[in-house]
Amino acid sequence: MPLRHLLLALAVVAVWGTNFVVIRWGLAELPPFAFAALRFALSSLPLLPFIARPATGWRTLASFGVLLGVGQFGLLFLAMRSDISPGLASLVIQTQVFFTIGLAMLLRGEGLRPLQILGFALALAGMGLIGLHVTGAAGTAGISTLGLLLVLGAAFSWAVANLVARSAGKVDPLGFMVWSSLAAVPPLVGISLLAEGGPAHLAQVVGAASLTAWGAVLWQAVGNTLFGYGAWNWLLARYPAATVAPTALLVPVFGMLSSSAALGEPLPPWKLGAAALVLGGLALNLLATRLKGPARA
Repeated sequence: MPLRHLLLALAVVAVWGTNFVVIRWGLAELPPFAFAALRFALSSLPLLPFIARPATGWRTLASFGVLLGVGQFGLLFLAMRSDISPGLASLVIQTQVFFTIGLAMLLRGEGLRPLQILGFALALAGMGLIGLHVTGAAGTAGISTLGLLLVLGAAFSWAVANLVARSAGKVDPLGFMVWSSLAAVPPLVGISLLAEGGPAHLAQVVGAASLTAWGAVLWQAVGNTLFGYGAWNWLLARYPAATVAPTALLVPVFGMLSSSAALGEPLPPWKLGAAALVLGGLALNLLATRLKGPARA
């Protein structure tokens, strides 16, 4: 990969990692599901007249949109409001890799390599270390029981969304993101109206939002979704996944460091140890996909 393309990949993972700090800024003024609804509305509605619908069924688009919008980001935003720190959220959400592998084994009969088993064990040890510091409220540890469960639910939803995306086949990735994002808006708006106040209250909250909050919404749509996924898919179309994917290991690194720098999130030894275990497990999984030989059923 030429240096300029490597820098593009690093720019994407830097955007994805630091985005957890931006999410916290947005949640300081906007309710979680309303925030998510605005994000997906801006990711879809302005672009629909210019982006053709991908060659896949409405059910696939709707399933992916709801899983990503309500399941992943709805639960993630709800957890990050007060139950998990941005740095830990950027780490725990990476368990989607292992949920995806597990679901592929159960539903598609895909095999598992010995290194992947070791990767699972390392990641599980990292999550266990985080679990030892979970409390009833986020507190100084930066994570509560509810926060951990919500982010694990978000990771599971992301994993199911991955399988739905695979079932769509080779379609235009930008069109797929734009049109599936549209499907996320109605359920997010409905949940927000039911759980976060009626139309008048939400209109007042959204109308009173500062430029910082609207900047966070815009960054979710343009930086995180359109630039992030667009550039990532552009790279995947030109290089093997095994060349591009390892850079994603830096997402929680950027997430934890940016949260520490911008929000003062502490990084005690147990957090660094948990990060090392989870990232080690992810690295072993990526290494296993590059080895030749059959996987064990």
